[in-house]
Amino acid sequence: MSSKTAVITGGASGLGLVTARQLVKAGHSVVLVGRDASRTQDAAEHLRGLAPSDSEAAPPRTYTSDLEQWSQVRALAAELATDSHPVDILINNAGAAFPRYEQTADGVERTYALNHHAPFLLTHALLAEGALAPQARIINISTFVEKRGKLDAADPDVAGTSWSNRFYHQINVYGTSKLVSLLAARELARRLPDGTSVYNANPGMVKGTAMNSNAGGLMRLSAPLFRPFSITPDEGVQTPVWLATASPAPHPSGGFFSKSRPDTPSRLALDDTLANTVYTKTAALLGVVPLTR
Repeated sequence: MSSKTAVITGGASGLGLVTARQLVKAGHSVVLVGRDASRTQDAAEHLRGLAPSDSEAAPPRTYTSDLEQWSQVRALAAELATDSHPVDILINNAGAAFPRYEQTADGVERTYALNHHAPFLLTHALLAEGALAPQARIINISTFVEKRGKLDAADPDVAGTSWSNRFYHQINVYGTSKLVSLLAARELARRLPDGTSVYNANPGMVKGTAMNSNAGGLMRLSAPLFRPFSITPDEGVQTPVWLATASPAPHPSGGFFSKSRPDTPSRLALDDTLANTVYTKTAALLGVVPLTR
């Protein structure tokens, strides 16, 4: 059984680890990226022995990176580029929803840094390093909450700093950060080399991942109300696993997917002009050379 290399950010727990487990069972070589070295290594150990007996998969490997910091995202890309195996599947799974306004050392809002800047920067850094395989699939974990996004279409804030001057509603900030990421991926799909694809995967309302409890604030308080309507982590990862493994590659690149099929995001997420603006402004903010076709 041939093996592909899958890099999963936020892979030490939650949906990232469940996704990794499914991909290992499918015969793929998995690389876990986590913020805590010990926890990430423990997660990798739990995956050992799950690969099929006829698989050529390498043992799970780990990297440590705080993806809120742009310098560490760039360093991670450089480390991955030294690996002997090109990245076939990049799953940008790490994400968070912080309860109050805070800025990172780079001067941007924390939720945006993790949910939008890190996937954008890691993807482009790996492309620049030549570390992605020619038929690579880039999968950004999105959310149905992007419909709560509050974005000025005339002057989109890609840094998130405008929230310092308006009411900081945790769910709206989280949704807007994911909306901005959706728009950037829509434009990225148009610019990617032929054969390379980018997708946005909505796992749905998932219970048991500690996303809401770790977030604190309104999301933690409201979590019990939605638990009866939530799905299991194994159900939640079906869409990203399908996007990673389906043959041929799903269409459309740049699309928003739920329940292993194309779905319709919010009206703003489908605005091509806005997508181009968000992409170019994000590239400028992060010091990334925009891709051209």
